[in-house]
Amino acid sequence: MAAFPSTAPNNHDTRLRERPGFLLPINMSLVKPASLGVEFPMQSISSPSLPAFGPRLRQMRRAAGVKQSALSNELNIDQSTLSRWEGGIQSPEQHIQQKAFDLLANNRPNDFALRRLVESSNSSLHLIEDATHRCLAFSIRRAKEWGNQDSSPLIGQSLWRFATEEIQAAENDLTAGEWWSTRSPTPQTFKTSKKIHNGLAISEGRIVWERMYLSDGTPVRLCTSLN
Repeated sequence: MAAFPSTAPNNHDTRLRERPGFLLPINMSLVKPASLGVEFPMQSISSPSLPAFGPRLRQMRRAAGVKQSALSNELNIDQSTLSRWEGGIQSPEQHIQQKAFDLLANNRPNDFALRRLVESSNSSLHLIEDATHRCLAFSIRRAKEWGNQDSSPLIGQSLWRFATEEIQAAENDLTAGEWWSTRSPTPQTFKTSKKIHNGLAISEGRIVWERMYLSDGTPVRLCTSLN
């Protein structure tokens, strides 16, 4: 894949925007250092399609510091077409959506400190990329709740295919609210039913979604069970 020209004010030869590292504060109980596990390659997002493709794409592109012209060239489309996608006027087929997400998802920072905080938390929680639901980290308690002591193959995979009807409905509700239009949206709380899908179990109970950011500015989502 060709490197995107950066929209950052500096001239470093990098695909991602250079900006000071930061993380929003989170309230977690640390128990012990956790193993970072094995890295797994990024895989495609499974059906069904995530809602609000345009706002998700715009969020990812801006976070990566990629111009519309650069991304449209990589996708072999006109910039005006990409603009219509991001504006919600048009939406491409799912495999094209996936290609756009994959182009922007490459070479994300690992943010090991944040991963350790998540993995060593006493709470049942996991961290996903906000736009794609790619799993970035999870706590030991969450792994046990999922019913698999070795859930590390899920790292880098989209968890959207495991979503319950309530999770899908909550995701759709984000489109009508402020989630995709503001930097610090209000945390979203909802209740989900129990579901077992392809060996992964989702427990019944309340869930809260909170927006956070990786050190390069990529929006991520902390998903915490409140049971």
